Amino acid sequence: MNTVVVIPARLKSSRLPNKLLLDLGGKSIVQRVFEQCIKAKGITEVYIAVDHPELMDHCLNFTPNVLLTSSNHQSGTDRIAEAVSKIDCDAVINVQGDEPFIDPNLISKLAKEVEHNTMVSAMCPIETTVELNDFNNVKVTTDINLKAICFSRSVIPYNRDLINFEKLKYYKHLGIYGYTKDFLLQFSKMKPTYLEETEKLEQLRVLENGYAIQMVFTPHNAIGIDTIEDYNKAKKIVQ
Repeated sequence: MNTVVVIPARLKSSRLPNKLLLDLGGKSIVQRVFEQCIKAKGITEVYIAVDHPELMDHCLNFTPNVLLTSSNHQSGTDRIAEAVSKIDCDAVINVQGDEPFIDPNLISKLAKEVEHNTMVSAMCPIETTVELNDFNNVKVTTDINLKAICFSRSVIPYNRDLINFEKLKYYKHLGIYGYTKDFLLQFSKMKPTYLEETEKLEQLRVLENGYAIQMVFTPHNAIGIDTIEDYNKAKKIVQ
């Protein structure tokens, strides 16, 4: 299967302006994401889908695979759908542009799973109650075959009998996705749904329309950069 990675990259960010261009040990954040992606096996090409000429000019310094997309997209999925419509491929892995430590092995796992599923994503264990109660950490529950049942910012499942946290299994949803090209283009045309708009979680649109998302387990928690605090932590990791 011809599977590509597309990194949606937006210049502006409300919490950390121009974060993808910030220096991280001599390279920009988006360049570090790209270099992690090209290490993955089972991937034909890696592209960056940008929304601004400044970001495009920067990315062209380290790869020719840069596509300028509309600045009006409301989500990374819409940006990737526009990019993929111009790419000859069978499937695409969506890697966020603010995750410079994304595991190449996880990308490879998703590429393998998307050969047998229309959409895949990833999850890792939640190891502290602080993580569990943070609404920015999206939780996911699955069936016995690791098909997603629900995603929520709330704690799921609810611990009715107050069992010790250490005896329970909670999972954090990681914002990396794989889709067949056909399904991605179909998904991008679906209207927003009730749960999606309530939770502000785009992946719920897939479940609400009756489609399955195959989850892939990883022990590694991805570190995204959304705030100045995240950026400072990332600099320490690189150092």
